Amino acid sequence: MSAVPHGAEGTSLDGPAAVEEFITHHVTDQPEWHLPFLEQDFSGPLSVHGMMVVLGGVFLVLIGCMCKKSLRSPSRVQSILEYFVIFIRDQISIPALGKEDGRKLAPLFCTFFAFIFMLNLMGMIPLFSAATSNYNVTLALALITLFFMIFGAIYKNGVVGFFKAFVPPGVPWPILILITPLEFLSMFIRTFALMIRLFANIFAGHIVVLCMFGMVVVAETTKAKVMSIAFFGTLAFLMTIFELVIVVPVQALMFTLLSAVFIGLTYHPSH
Repeated sequence: MSAVPHGAEGTSLDGPAAVEEFITHHVTDQPEWHLPFLEQDFSGPLSVHGMMVVLGGVFLVLIGCMCKKSLRSPSRVQSILEYFVIFIRDQISIPALGKEDGRKLAPLFCTFFAFIFMLNLMGMIPLFSAATSNYNVTLALALITLFFMIFGAIYKNGVVGFFKAFVPPGVPWPILILITPLEFLSMFIRTFALMIRLFANIFAGHIVVLCMFGMVVVAETTKAKVMSIAFFGTLAFLMTIFELVIVVPVQALMFTLLSAVFIGLTYHPSH
């Protein structure tokens, strides 16, 4: 992320134009990653958000290796991670899919939560970027859920059982002509909702925080700049804390919870 935003022709921008350029540069995907000691220019399909996805996976692998269960008593970090694993398994996965399927798919939902939480958290660090504010990233995550909704349900219930779930029992056939396509289409609507929900919350949250910081910069040119800087600086700080404490974990948890519910609906349509 560039410390000083520039216009299209390389000229320095001041005031609102600089703030707008700074916000746009931060929330959109970029081919260059600006660091204080290095400016990395990506070529090919990899971009800054792509690098965030790769780094997020690497960080999780490293944390997993560090917290690998030893013969002695577990570390504090490992105990915290085990608590979250048990919580997701017992409070999300098993209630949504039943005991047998819930235990089988618990690693998937734990991965969802950990990966999205890591990407959201990285987005709060100034030198990094929020990959989950990119709809391509959230679409890829939602497609994984869709994969289990379709092929997981086919594996469990068979092809006939999968399509039979879209035909509600006891409904007159003229109404079925309308309801059955809508039931089938709702599966893809849920996937789209997963993608949009995570993307929109992270994208909008970062814009709000960056706007507050941008107002601090703009306020330097006003007469009451001291009070303006204090006011908008306080708002920016509070919004940052809100994003860090509430939005980052809650959005990861909601994506995990909704994925479990949607997969459970296709695995057990009678419920």
